[in-house]
Amino acid sequence: MTWEDSLKIYDTIVESCNGFERKGKKMIYTSSNGYMFTLLNKAGEIGIRLPKEEATKFMEQYDTGHYYSYGAKMKDYVLAPESLWNNKPIMVKYFEQSFAYVNSLPTK
Repeated sequence: MTWEDSLKIYDTIVESCNGFERKGKKMIYTSSNGYMFTLLNKAGEIGIRLPKEEATKFMEQYDTGHYYSYGAKMKDYVLAPESLWNNKPIMVKYFEQSFAYVNSLPTK
């Protein structure tokens, strides 16, 4: 899958969510309350920021790991496996859960 294909899928997910929109031109992300909470890296991978317990459950349930962007492990982010990308209800659920999570944190 090309980066452009990944971007189209990412945009479709974000457009289906409530309360936020996609930002960035080269570094693609969503943010709220001063925190980024989803990312599309240059490898075309989607990362979702979740609370620690939810991140652990997500990684176990979907047999995935931590998310890396530009070679750095992103704290609190999980790698969304491509097998989930076309399951829009599931992806929207996690994007919106991530949005709620960052809005529960102290404002930056």
